[in-house]
Amino acid sequence: MKNLFLMVVVMVSVMLIQGMAQTLNIQVNRYYTMEEMLLANEINESGEPFAEALGYDLDVLDPMALNQPDSVAYTLGIENYEYSRYQLGVVISRSGLGLHMMWAPIVVKMAAMESDPNFDGAYTGGTPNGYKEDDELMKTIKHFSMLSNQPAPKNPWPQFAEFISGDPHLPQAVDPDNFVWDFSTLRWDRSKMDKILNPGAMGQTMMKQYLWAQDMLGAFHDSLDNGIDADGTISPDSANSPHFDPSNNVYYGGDALDGFVGQVLTAEAINKAKFLTTFLAFNGDTLGSVDLMQYDPSAGLQYFPHKISVTEEAVATGLPPRWSTLTVVDPSSDLFDQFSLLWATLHFADMMDPNNNSDAAHLAYHEVFDGDPFPADMSTTGEPGPFDLMKGTSRMVFLNIMNMHFDPDSGTFVDKANYSGGQVTRNDSISTVNAGYILVDLAKFVDFFAGTPLESDARNALVVQSNFLINKLRDTDGTYFNGYDFHSGVFATTKSVAAQAAVVRGLYASYQATGDTTYLNAANDAYEVLIERYYVKQLHAFR
Repeated sequence: MKNLFLMVVVMVSVMLIQGMAQTLNIQVNRYYTMEEMLLANEINESGEPFAEALGYDLDVLDPMALNQPDSVAYTLGIENYEYSRYQLGVVISRSGLGLHMMWAPIVVKMAAMESDPNFDGAYTGGTPNGYKEDDELMKTIKHFSMLSNQPAPKNPWPQFAEFISGDPHLPQAVDPDNFVWDFSTLRWDRSKMDKILNPGAMGQTMMKQYLWAQDMLGAFHDSLDNGIDADGTISPDSANSPHFDPSNNVYYGGDALDGFVGQVLTAEAINKAKFLTTFLAFNGDTLGSVDLMQYDPSAGLQYFPHKISVTEEAVATGLPPRWSTLTVVDPSSDLFDQFSLLWATLHFADMMDPNNNSDAAHLAYHEVFDGDPFPADMSTTGEPGPFDLMKGTSRMVFLNIMNMHFDPDSGTFVDKANYSGGQVTRNDSISTVNAGYILVDLAKFVDFFAGTPLESDARNALVVQSNFLINKLRDTDGTYFNGYDFHSGVFATTKSVAAQAAVVRGLYASYQATGDTTYLNAANDAYEVLIERYYVKQLHAFR
């Protein structure tokens, strides 16, 4: 099973080299959110979790002691892990590459419910400015700070929906003395951003938010920042109440900073899912909301289109701009977009699951989603909570993938689909990267929806797609073609290293979901071919 772990490192190396192999003198003028967040997600998997699986004690690592105790520990525990961590921080709290949380749907709703006539200005210096949303956001942030025993940074740009790309060059000088806790000099030039919402960019960022939130909120700590493992009895809350008890000396998060950031990441992800399902569900003609509880694609599809342009408007001096107009500029459904969203919502649903008591981390999560700081599930309160939102969104996206992208006659998913006049039209090809990655989602879906009719649908699709991958895309030398067209057959292009790595990624997931050694053997073979034909040992790099 060593290959199961090593594969993730391979995938990371593949993506790094793909981006760097063309030249040694790199000038980066565009940051592409989906691609960079995918890289960060895969690097995360080959960071701390992989290092610990190999038996390393990451507490002994020092970022200033290069390659100590050895190069593997340093690369995995420092370079991979910290790169992944700080890239997320840049995107969701420093750069401004998206829509500000002040205008997030749940923040706006909560602000509208405030009945105190003096609320405007109560949390923002006492001077009313005509808006309650900034006070509502500040109220929430201060609550997170109290629950974690961690002060908030100054001048962040928390966001709930990421743009597709931007220029990462800073338009101002960085304040070298204060930038760690004051993010004002770390903002990107928002006039140079492509203000387009894309499900892939939002989904991959949400998956990154999950990977850190689940790590950060999987334990508690005391006032001295000593970690406390959850056991079902220890709680930051008052007895028989979801609300915080300051006398317990128990705070949310594995340490103070983790507790604060983990709550912020979770709030951003919840608002993102709410924004998607309230404003970005497309019926082929207009954008709108979707009823997750009743959604039935046979009564009319609603899906998340590939590109939605955003127009922003200024509201008042000192406040972030507010989104005003959303316009679909590419109505197609893209398989990797849908995979990215489903990947994230499935994992957040698992984190929030009130019935999952499988480990100490989930016992800690129960305290996070019991009503404070985040609402409990519908079975507890009678009203949909974050768990129901993530589970319902996962179901919706899966049904749309099956209805729009799965071609039962050809036995595979397809890359692109469109919906107009009540009819779905699919393109006639599938890339190997998409064929591999959709298996990762299906495997997770099978596990999370076990015991439901959706489980068998996902399992059947996984088996069919896995077989297609092996039977239609594998060459006689063990390599895999870049894709398949229903009319002309396999793509004639030079076989990419990304295609090989995606096959390995997907087939290991298929084996984990089914236990079928056919997929394990095929994954092992593909891995060996990847190393033999693409890895250049002298350069420690993939072709």
